[in-house]
Amino acid sequence: MPKKVLVVDDEKLIVKGIRFSLEQDGMEVTCAYDGEEALELAKETEYDIILLDLMLPKLSGLEVCQQIREFSNVPIIMLTAKGEDMDKILGLEYGADDYITKPFNILEVKARIKAILRRASKPAEEKEQAKTVEVNGLKMDCESRRVYVNGKEINLTAKEFDVLELLVFNPNKVYSRENLLNIVWGYEYPGDVRTVDVHIRRLREKIEENPSEPKYVHTKWGVGYYFQS
Repeated sequence: MPKKVLVVDDEKLIVKGIRFSLEQDGMEVTCAYDGEEALELAKETEYDIILLDLMLPKLSGLEVCQQIREFSNVPIIMLTAKGEDMDKILGLEYGADDYITKPFNILEVKARIKAILRRASKPAEEKEQAKTVEVNGLKMDCESRRVYVNGKEINLTAKEFDVLELLVFNPNKVYSRENLLNIVWGYEYPGDVRTVDVHIRRLREKIEENPSEPKYVHTKWGVGYYFQS
């Protein structure tokens, strides 16, 4: 089955270029040119990944991202203009999995998409061996990719789940931010290591009773993050 990609940008030439390049790789590409249209399409169709521009007519990329997160965990890559540093971080706060700054190289875009899709669709053998783990009231079901804390289901984005899964299955092992970027994002990440900090903070807000005194995901100052078993 071809992977379904939704590309959202009001610059039609950019959309045309991305579409052509992804279709060359056998992907099925749908295009939208404003936030409202993107949201409607995301509700109607289950996409494998969404490329979402930050600055859009009708609804901004952040608003679209936030609203999609209310009903879907589809991986979202934000497209942002160069230098919009706070916007990148905000995009992650609103539930984006990754971001790419414009102007970008289409090969980089394709590498990011493929890395995220690889993480999302693990090989069948791996799925058969999928584990469920329960530690101190936190339960992870890796086959259904669902997380529960004290019996209550917690809605995590794809990247938040991947970070937590890595930490949970390697308890007490400290991962630097660079390690987490390379393992979880699946490539030599050219972005900012603060991406990891944002994901960890958001993860703690969701799974910890008191995020400033975490029970699960801990910081080893000057080194990185680890899961305490």
